[in-house]
Amino acid sequence: MGLLDNLKAKLGPAKGKVSDLAQQHGGKIQHGLDKAAKAVDDRTKHKYSDRIQSGTGKAKQAMDRLAHRDDTGPGAGGTGPGAGGTGPGAGGTTPPAGPPPTS
Repeated sequence: MGLLDNLKAKLGPAKGKVSDLAQQHGGKIQHGLDKAAKAVDDRTKHKYSDRIQSGTGKAKQAMDRLAHRDDTGPGAGGTGPGAGGTGPGAGGTTPPAGPPPTS
């Protein structure tokens, strides 16, 4: 067993506990993120508002993925409906069901 496997085995239970806490206290966590973002935005005199909003949104999405990890199934990777991704491939379109069309 390699070092990475040992780390994964030891961190597995911790991830479960974090997920449970995120499910129980999701509203409080999001409120805290909003409050921190507002404080930072005020202290920087709104110079970095767009970056602060972007970071806050990504933090909320990560928290949502943690809180709902059982709903997405194993290996979902947070790219399914409700993931709210902003990276490549997050255009909001879903491929059609069924086999690909033949030309």
